[in-house]
Amino acid sequence: MPPNPSYPLPCNMHKRIVFKRYHSLACFKQKVSSSSQQHVKSIDSIADKKDSIHKVSHKLMFEIRLHGFLLWASMGFLMPVGILAIRMSNRQECGTRLKILFYVHVVSQILSPLISTAGAVMSVKNFNNSFNNHHQRLGLALYGIIWLQALTGVLRPCRGSKGRSGWFFAHWLLGTAISILGIINIYTGLRAYHEKTSRSIKPWTIVLTAEISLIAFVYLFQDKWLYIQKQGLILGDESVTPKQQDSSSTEKQKDSSSEKC
Repeated sequence: MPPNPSYPLPCNMHKRIVFKRYHSLACFKQKVSSSSQQHVKSIDSIADKKDSIHKVSHKLMFEIRLHGFLLWASMGFLMPVGILAIRMSNRQECGTRLKILFYVHVVSQILSPLISTAGAVMSVKNFNNSFNNHHQRLGLALYGIIWLQALTGVLRPCRGSKGRSGWFFAHWLLGTAISILGIINIYTGLRAYHEKTSRSIKPWTIVLTAEISLIAFVYLFQDKWLYIQKQGLILGDESVTPKQQDSSSTEKQKDSSSEKC
């Protein structure tokens, strides 16, 4: 039963009510001050975390870019250059040019797995390799294939041996697979870079596509170069038609027959 306000409260009850109000007010002030202190501490900790994340992001950004450059140099440059060099050497019979093209192929195919190994070591050391995306899985498969390709190059049999044809097919197949899968993995790496940093990859995609188009054009043009020469469109520095070639060959035959007589 609450006390009737028309009657005065006893002295002890009045003191108790005042004490309770004072105590509740003091507790409220203490809670407010403690919560404000915790809020300030949380703000300071968040600021410290942001500063540390900002510092780490610069280091991580450099490592990501270096990783991408190494893998591009290995899969997107050295490997295609080596394929073009050995393909061009097939047109040469002998001489200094054949040796140069062969050594370009050998050096590029040695540097390619070494540089890819450096990129793989960076990935294992600095990145989160959970292998839950296509870029990491494809990169792991490529790392094994590229060293297998290097091993087949070391174990090259001599010309004319029984296993030469099988080795040639395996070596060609591995090199082609590395080039195609490597280019695909570069595109997936650019996509992963965009997702992680939210930065535009359009300029790099355009440059990479232009480079691949140029390499593909040179690769396909080599097959047509000999055909163009045979058709008389280009023969050295002069243009010769097939009729002129036939007439010159008949004249040479006449001259040789007259000399024999």
